[in-house]
Amino acid sequence: MNFEVTHDVGIRRLERLWKRGKDFLGTEYAIMGGAMTWISDRTLVSAISNAGGFGVIACGSMTTGLLDTEIKETFKLTNKPFGVNLITLHPDINELMDVCLDNKVSHIVLAGGLPPGGSIQKIKAGGALVVCFAPALSLAKKLIRSGCDALVIEGAEAGGHIGPVSTAVLAQEILPHITEVPVFVAGGIGRGEAVASYLQMGASGCQMGTRFVCAEESPAHPNFKKAFCRASARDAVPSVQLDARFPVIPVRAIKNQASALFLDYQRQTIERFQAGELNQKEAQLEIEKYWAGALRRAVIDGHVEDGSLMAGQSVGMVKEEQPIADIMNDLVTEAWVFLEHASQMP
Repeated sequence: MNFEVTHDVGIRRLERLWKRGKDFLGTEYAIMGGAMTWISDRTLVSAISNAGGFGVIACGSMTTGLLDTEIKETFKLTNKPFGVNLITLHPDINELMDVCLDNKVSHIVLAGGLPPGGSIQKIKAGGALVVCFAPALSLAKKLIRSGCDALVIEGAEAGGHIGPVSTAVLAQEILPHITEVPVFVAGGIGRGEAVASYLQMGASGCQMGTRFVCAEESPAHPNFKKAFCRASARDAVPSVQLDARFPVIPVRAIKNQASALFLDYQRQTIERFQAGELNQKEAQLEIEKYWAGALRRAVIDGHVEDGSLMAGQSVGMVKEEQPIADIMNDLVTEAWVFLEHASQMP
């Protein structure tokens, strides 16, 4: 079928659909950058914000001093809004929140588990907006009652640590029932048509990580980027848990030698536990620490065989290194063209 694309209808529909998300983020486009450890630094974050999206610093395991420096350096590179992603299980979570508030960060994203008691209220009292992850409708409602200002629903297609439910199912479960706050959809999104589709379902915007890994402004090692450009969706697989006594939150990454090494590492650690060399808590911690070190080896050092290539299934749509501005332009154009075509369907 041939379509006469006039631009105006698609652009107007897109603007209307993501206005709530844009207003919440204070951005030109309601596209958040996913917080990726070792990748979402000052350079990538500022580039995303300068291109009209919303960059998010990945605090990860940073100390308060490192985070303070990263925020200050990001402010030097952009005058546009950006946020900071904090892991709720970080031992210094309260101090990290203070760093964000002292630096007047506008949005704080709490990830990795339920927010600690009083954290949402503390952030809001400090003048920042709070974004939380909701893996189920019941938790989404609980977080809204607790005072969060927006939600991210992230499906199993995402890279890194993932839950068991797909993005498409989460969107159907949550979007029709949550209207009190903006909801951003994440996981497996690589093109603007998908962004537009979720907006039509009721989302206020989307969050994307894998799509930005191969940006020219990304600090990822060239070897890491090459692995992304070569990979297909089927190559991004979740890690495997060996023993129910030592639960492993699945990590989605491009399959490589490190995937097999993780199984060996679990097996060796469990043997040390059974031999009495480690108690159960120590053994669990050893297993959980594996991916943090493996990720750095791949992202920073370029060791793509024995390092972790965390990637979402949308990695199959990443084919070349591009400037952030071009990636953003592609996404937005794909979104409004899709909406334009939809408006002309009989």
